[in-house]
Amino acid sequence: MTDSTAAQQNDTSMMTMMEHLRELRSRIVKVAIAVSVTSVAAFFFYDQIYDFLTEPYCKAIEGTDQACEFIFLNLTSPFATKLRVSGYAGLLLASPMVFYQLWSFIAPGLYRKEKRYAVSFVVGSVVLFLLGAALAFISMPAIFSWLASQAGDAVIQNRVEEYLGLLVIMVVAFGISFEFPLLLVVLQIFGVLKPSTLTTYRRHAIVGIAAFVAAVTPGGDPVSLAVLSVPLVLFYEASIIIGRIIVKRRAEAAAEAERTR
Repeated sequence: MTDSTAAQQNDTSMMTMMEHLRELRSRIVKVAIAVSVTSVAAFFFYDQIYDFLTEPYCKAIEGTDQACEFIFLNLTSPFATKLRVSGYAGLLLASPMVFYQLWSFIAPGLYRKEKRYAVSFVVGSVVLFLLGAALAFISMPAIFSWLASQAGDAVIQNRVEEYLGLLVIMVVAFGISFEFPLLLVVLQIFGVLKPSTLTTYRRHAIVGIAAFVAAVTPGGDPVSLAVLSVPLVLFYEASIIIGRIIVKRRAEAAAEAERTR
């Protein structure tokens, strides 16, 4: 290889790297604009969003002596809370654009088979996260009702920042936990785990799931433990079934390839 050829290859590699960096910057700018626009839009609907977020607690204490009231501890908290809630809502509303830009950046470098796996993974992860988040929100009245019952005759004073922080933690914890079956399936696809291994260690997995749920749920209450543990155990069993299907199809494909030799 001559010096001029090596120099040309280096220039080409540098140009390709610079093109990727420019493409990445363009995608990031588009995501930032989308999140900014949706956050500003959410700011004007803050009252409706606030009522929606506080509804689970208000439902939980119906028929009790507790009041559905939230307090701010300083002068700057109300506006800071508006900005925080608007930011969360804006990020949620802009998430389709975020995923689209991410996919548009990654897809050109993938083969057709890799694209198929990637699309399935992204769609599956988004759907599972949303299901987990929905379960968290649906379960909140029951969870908050149990937690409030522990106060007895004492009055509960909720700080808005702490309450909203609790909501975010619960939604994220439930959403991420629902990615668990997808992880098991991916590990089986790549041969890291086998269905027989998951079956052998089923009891250990159930204990591990219970310990994990107790650690990630902020309240540490039995309601959260039951609500999240049950679907995760079911997902574990479903991942074993999917793994067996994967193994069977691979065996059939290998047998077919052997016959056609």
